[in-house]
Amino acid sequence: MGGDAGGGPVVMRTVARGGAHELVVRRSRFVCTLARVGDAAEAAAFVQAHRRAHRDATHNCSAYVVGARGEFTRSSDDGEPAGTAGVPMLEVLVRRRLTGTAAVVTRYFGGVKLGAGGLVRAYGQAVAEALEAVGVVELRPVVTVTARVEHAVAGRFLGDLHARGPLPSDVRYGQAVEADVPVPAAELARFEAWAAEVTGGRVSVRRGATGFAEVPVRP
Repeated sequence: MGGDAGGGPVVMRTVARGGAHELVVRRSRFVCTLARVGDAAEAAAFVQAHRRAHRDATHNCSAYVVGARGEFTRSSDDGEPAGTAGVPMLEVLVRRRLTGTAAVVTRYFGGVKLGAGGLVRAYGQAVAEALEAVGVVELRPVVTVTARVEHAVAGRFLGDLHARGPLPSDVRYGQAVEADVPVPAAELARFEAWAAEVTGGRVSVRRGATGFAEVPVRP
């Protein structure tokens, strides 16, 4: 992750899952569909596929944010007055520090014009309510550490590990016991010291790939 204005880490978020939520404003239906996407190409493909599937709608407005720091963004008003749909949708995603997230709001016109201000509020609210419905997770950097311990101390090591966390993602039994543990990046030294202490030094630790742990948070 990058840094914020003060030099600290930027912790991004994404949707917990894909899903849809409907908002009705003065007889117009605003259906917001959210998806997790890996990059701009996947986001664009999701938007295009959604538009094809809902070509009977009045509008299919969209916004997406991708990149490790949410540095790539795009939005579309799809025929609504400029700045009344895609921009407020994108503002909700950016304000909540989301990335890897695409949103399409499908509008079915109900016969009553909402005006520019009404459209801005409706499209923004549709995205905000959809985020509440599907949930949001925080992406916290972790390093997968492989701890190799002797069988004689493996029971205590794994038992203490399950009691204190983080939980291993995989455990393998052979001449020794190997556990892959996703450790928060900021706690690597502390974890290694703890592993040495709980096993009486009968452990070897190897740092592996960096990834992200998903922690549920308020949208």
